Amino acid sequence: MGKAMTKSQITDHLAGKAGMTKKAAGQFLDDLASLAHKEAKNTFTLPGLGKLVLMNRKARMGRNPQTGEAIKIPAKRVVKFRVAKACKDAVLLKK
Repeated sequence: MGKAMTKSQITDHLAGKAGMTKKAAGQFLDDLASLAHKEAKNTFTLPGLGKLVLMNRKARMGRNPQTGEAIKIPAKRVVKFRVAKACKDAVLLKK
């Protein structure tokens, strides 16, 4: 597997494709991320990629891996990312 792209590599690529400055592309990425953080409570969708969804996890029993002792894991809210079918097909090269 290759290395993941860094933020500066992504901004360079976006700036070249969109014909904008690297600073503007970086600002766009920052604005998109802050919008996603703010709107994740209501489900934030990026068309073609997927969506951020807020989920409730139930309380459950788990085990301490060091001692093997049973412990209670409390209920909590988590953010999940659901990948869009179009993205899965493109990445996995399905037709």
